[in-house]
Amino acid sequence: MKIRLVLSLMLFPLAAVCASPPPLALSPGEAFTYRVGWGIFGGAGEIKISAHKDTSAGSSRFRLVTTTATRGLIHLLYPFTAVAESIFDPHNGRLLSTHAISAAGRQHTEASMVFDYVHATASYVDRLHPERNRSALVIPSGHPADLITSLIQARTYALKPGDTCQALALFDDEFYALTIVADHYEKIHTSLGDFETLVLIPRMEKDPKGMFKHGAEVRVWITQDSRHLPVQLEVKFKFGTAIAHLTDYTPPAATVLALNTRPRS
Repeated sequence: MKIRLVLSLMLFPLAAVCASPPPLALSPGEAFTYRVGWGIFGGAGEIKISAHKDTSAGSSRFRLVTTTATRGLIHLLYPFTAVAESIFDPHNGRLLSTHAISAAGRQHTEASMVFDYVHATASYVDRLHPERNRSALVIPSGHPADLITSLIQARTYALKPGDTCQALALFDDEFYALTIVADHYEKIHTSLGDFETLVLIPRMEKDPKGMFKHGAEVRVWITQDSRHLPVQLEVKFKFGTAIAHLTDYTPPAATVLALNTRPRS
């Protein structure tokens, strides 16, 4: 089922080089929930992204968790669930490690990566198919993050229509050279309200491969208010289009604390 392909694509790493060092895409306590529509199925799936402080390793780290799943009738016909966890260094924004698992019926995947920036290599481990393991995958210039996080990370860039920035995408163990294009402003209506947004499109302009070779197109709509919310994501294939609409937003913990401690008049 194609919707499972779309949801699983959200877990692949993508290294954006639009800024150095990169700002974190979310702040601790911040969370996004998306409803994914596919064709006539408006509630085909769900994506949840949440950011947390992590001190389990004895030092302050930043943990980003992305869960994706089919829902409703689609889940009954094509069950799919996946969880991806990324650990970042909050001081320099670098990705330290990733771990992702998925289940699609009887098919399961589990893979992880650990990044060694001193030697500019990463170790890739496929726990179910060890013959695919890579102990010294060369890290090109860039700052790795999973695909959906990198698209959301674009909210931190001061882009306007006509601006571009380069990106380096890693799908499984293969790198893709992408260009993120700030395409145009667009007013859209969502369940959270009406917004003026900037539409960003990542493209593979040189030697396209994978889904880009087959004409796929990805778009993200970023609100132009102070929050810069990624209110809509779209993945368009020749066989159909999946659209993720932001349905619930939790602001950063620091913002909530500030509001709760503000003196009352």
